[in-house]
Amino acid sequence: MRAYRASSIRNIAVVGHGGSGKTTLVDALAFASGTTRRHGSIAEGTTLTDTAPEEVERGYSINLGCAHAEWAGTKINLLDTPGFLDFQGDAIAGLAAADGALCVISATAGIEVGTERMFREALTRGDPVLFVVSMMDKEHADFDAIYRRIRSTLTTKVIPIEVPVGSGADFHGVVNLFDGVAHVYTAGGRSGGYTETAVPEEVRPQFDRYHAELIETIASTDDELLERYLNGGEISRDEAIAAMREAVKRLELFPLFCVSATLGYGTRAVLSTIVELMPSAYEMEEVHAFTGAEGAATVQIHADDAAPFSALVIKTQSEPHVGEVSIFRILSGSVASGDEVFNATRDVGEKLNHLAAPQGRERVEVPRLHAGDIGCVARLRNTHTNDTLSTRAHPVRLPQVQYPEPLVEMAIFATNRADEEKLQAGLHRLHDEDPTLQTRYNVETHETILAGMGERHLEIALAKLRRKCGVAAELRRPRIAYRETIRVRAEGQGRHKKQSGGRGQFGDCWVRIAPADRGQVIQFADQFVGGAIPSKFIPAVEKGIHEAAERGVLAGFPLVDFTVELYDGSYHTVDSNEMSFRMAGIQAFRTIAPKCKPVLLEPLDEVEIVTPEESLGDVLGDLSARRGHILGTETAEGAPGTRVRAVVPQSELHLYASALQSMTHGRALFRRHFSGYEEMPNDAAQKVVEEAGMR
Repeated sequence: MRAYRASSIRNIAVVGHGGSGKTTLVDALAFASGTTRRHGSIAEGTTLTDTAPEEVERGYSINLGCAHAEWAGTKINLLDTPGFLDFQGDAIAGLAAADGALCVISATAGIEVGTERMFREALTRGDPVLFVVSMMDKEHADFDAIYRRIRSTLTTKVIPIEVPVGSGADFHGVVNLFDGVAHVYTAGGRSGGYTETAVPEEVRPQFDRYHAELIETIASTDDELLERYLNGGEISRDEAIAAMREAVKRLELFPLFCVSATLGYGTRAVLSTIVELMPSAYEMEEVHAFTGAEGAATVQIHADDAAPFSALVIKTQSEPHVGEVSIFRILSGSVASGDEVFNATRDVGEKLNHLAAPQGRERVEVPRLHAGDIGCVARLRNTHTNDTLSTRAHPVRLPQVQYPEPLVEMAIFATNRADEEKLQAGLHRLHDEDPTLQTRYNVETHETILAGMGERHLEIALAKLRRKCGVAAELRRPRIAYRETIRVRAEGQGRHKKQSGGRGQFGDCWVRIAPADRGQVIQFADQFVGGAIPSKFIPAVEKGIHEAAERGVLAGFPLVDFTVELYDGSYHTVDSNEMSFRMAGIQAFRTIAPKCKPVLLEPLDEVEIVTPEESLGDVLGDLSARRGHILGTETAEGAPGTRVRAVVPQSELHLYASALQSMTHGRALFRRHFSGYEEMPNDAAQKVVEEAGMR
């Protein structure tokens, strides 16, 4: 593979809903360009970018896949992104590394939630978008219907630049609206070969209508062309292409294609249009990065070979017999195989041996990669996803990919207790590969919590743990970290006396326990006068009360938000010691706390939901059924729908993200954060107490 400079590089994220044909299209584009010799298929598990066993077995993308095509003197880096929302972290990483997007829409399924989500994500990032209607050879394929649906659902700025000849089993060609030339494909072939003909009569009315719409739309983006168009003048193909390229870059137009990636029909036109209409890596906007490890100042980064080297690691993946492979996007400068670079994120040096361009599971070794390109390297010592590689002379830290917060949590444990250490190591390894997969240890419930974007996400994590780390693990519903507190004040005695021959044990204390404000630490004070208990034993009483409070009164949960007054007691000059008074403190708590009308406190989360208007009633009703308190609703900014804020008990939010997506057909956005503790209703509290008694 020859070297490509930034002006001859296109970085394209292929996005869309799961099952829309993204992976098959990437495979077909690489095959049509000649950078891969085999046209794979999902059914056979031989596609270029779905290489993980979990992907082959299930038939859909789970990880970000990277490939490239060489076309018309240009290198096109294709970032194949997962379509299902459980794996949207990798889709967002793909968009972050790209300068434009191919938004793939199934000709039969139409616009689905993944299509909407990723199109809007691309717009938020300022990425130009080309729409591709895939699967035109499938039954019930309808190009016109998809076009109308895009206009009504996504954007009115979409414009076809080609129309299909036939559809379904009869799909056998495309007509380019700029040239007025039909590409008629040979039946039975998968190489994308075609014969050029005049516009077939059966599509002439459709061609005339869309051609007029195309020229008028392009003219409206340029004042000079618009004036000429209104005066009846001609607009040449080169002028139309140049105007459209600028409009695409400004997000004023979104071209629309049609293909059958399985048959290879229309793929060469897509490659040509990417080269003609999409911005090069050199045209990317400047990135503002922090200089130095501490980020004391900012510097502008541009895709220029003459600038100091800087690159962002967008993906880390583990491969058998190879180890970790780091995939990175070069933002500035160039790098040669064997160069020493500096990881400014972790303040360590790295050597880039066997520098390569990723091509699915293969890596094409190259002597050098230039600004704007995407490369990979194996076995870096201490480099992970979102790290910045730069130089020691000019260290910078690039803006990191902002991954979505996990939505679903489950407790995870090794089936074999002897594998607990391997489980923890495996979970860290999975997080390196997929930052949306997060783990933490809950010290109150003594559980390891695995958090991800959905139930399917967590199931895949278990499969990866088994395959990559040899650890069998199970998931279960996490325990809720309830707490206990008291309502009224009470007092009493704690007395510990033990005689077993010889020196005995004796401790005696009188204690008052009273409620405190929510969220306060346990406050301890001694109120007696005259040394009823030597001062050296007072800390032991406090320690005993704290120890007993950790085990609670009602259901074994920590008792919090109370004050303690030690106001009297007695001791024995021989038998009293710290252990005796610690036991007296425990006994005092056990005697007094049940008299203080203890109650359960439950943790609450504040949730924020952006839901389509038609699902608002269902969402509000469901929150009420979950004992949620609605804080308010308002029109959402930056996303279509209504924003709902509510406070809901954590115990009612288990797998809520899945239920919400079901209610809203996957179109709701959801996030949550801890709000605080609140007294639990009696009926709900009683169930918790009964369950605790059964353990």
